[in-house]
Amino acid sequence: MSELRLDVLGIGNAIVDVIARSDDDFLAAHALPKGGMTLIDSDQAHRLYEAMGPATEMSGGSVANTMAGIASLGGRGAFIGKVRNDQLGGIFRHDIQATGVDFETPSAATGLPTARCLVFVTPDAQRTMATFLGASTELGPDDLDHHQIAQAKVTYLEGYLWDAPAAKQAFVEAARAAHESGNRVALSLSDGFCVDRHRDSFLDLVENHVDILFANEDEITKLYQVDAFDDALQHVRGHCEVAALTRSAKGSLVLSGEEVHVVDAATPERLADTTGAGDLYAAGFLYGFTQGYGLPDCGRLGAAAAAEAISHVGARPEMPLNNLIAQAVRG
Repeated sequence: MSELRLDVLGIGNAIVDVIARSDDDFLAAHALPKGGMTLIDSDQAHRLYEAMGPATEMSGGSVANTMAGIASLGGRGAFIGKVRNDQLGGIFRHDIQATGVDFETPSAATGLPTARCLVFVTPDAQRTMATFLGASTELGPDDLDHHQIAQAKVTYLEGYLWDAPAAKQAFVEAARAAHESGNRVALSLSDGFCVDRHRDSFLDLVENHVDILFANEDEITKLYQVDAFDDALQHVRGHCEVAALTRSAKGSLVLSGEEVHVVDAATPERLADTTGAGDLYAAGFLYGFTQGYGLPDCGRLGAAAAAEAISHVGARPEMPLNNLIAQAVRG
């Protein structure tokens, strides 16, 4: 593994986040489930944008955020995702490359505009997302870079992208290519509503193509259709090499075979915005995993990165995350 050029190659939605403060009344008025992600079309995106308050625009997307976190930790990362050759596409490309992540997927000259996610942050720091997937849905097998897959210790897939048939084909092809090269495949389930839409195919993906699974409590219980988190643990055990299951303030559990590691959450300096907490947990965990750290240290590094993410508005790190390593990793 030490000869591989990349630590992690991420494949996911290339999205520009538009983040604004909001309240529960706004969410109710626009039928947005609090704390969830709703897919919208271009007309809905326009109407919501007009109705929302002052906003901050920055490159986003779940796996893209993870890749930015890995780069901030000092890891070597690349990203595959689809943008249009429009203004938001240019913003996305500039921002992710500026973090130190390789992004070589060509911009589309035709088709849907670049994706955007309208993020509404309520006073309790919960984030509610309305997402127009746009050009990101047009990612397909032809966009894969098989050389990068062969050169990455881990290829990391984003559950949000599973809605598009061409992306499903790309995921399976990428997973097979990674395994043929002797490398690992990781998956984020992304969102409980996403799990509801694709439970059967997610189960097949987890059991047959995934080595490292990331999920929160809601996602993992929905995947196995159980009420109790402990019941979900018994189902996921043995279905993949490693499962990293986050529980917000309760911390996380990391399972591998008969191993179960309970990892405490890290306390942020202040709680400002939970956007990207799971994305940055995955960044810390995957960085640690690709550097050969033990699973408990991977979880602690994930928790530390997540705490930094929720201490400010936006899902990208505001401080160099490599400053967290010495404190989080116990050796």
